[in-house]
Amino acid sequence: MIHLTEAATRRIQDQLMRRGKGIGLRLGVKRAGCSGYTYVVDYADQIEPEDVVLETQGVKIVVKRDHLTYVDGLHVDFQREGLNAAFRFYNPKAKATCGCGESFAF
Repeated sequence: MIHLTEAATRRIQDQLMRRGKGIGLRLGVKRAGCSGYTYVVDYADQIEPEDVVLETQGVKIVVKRDHLTYVDGLHVDFQREGLNAAFRFYNPKAKATCGCGESFAF
């Protein structure tokens, strides 16, 4: 299960509406950063055979089956700080995060 805050839900819905297309949010991980993994976020325009589709608060989240272990239980927020705006991730399964918060160890 992936949890979205109200702010994250609104952001995803707004962006999909602005794009005029899309199924939902595509979420995954890749090896990067000083702690080992980083999150990858994009908008999903189609569902591939290896994808799993989760739905929370009326938003579809598309995840590759082999990424589910890394994102199960993930809390996703959307925050604005001055001119910066970004999704923020809180993963209760992460063993460590780097100082800048951009990567995590699993």
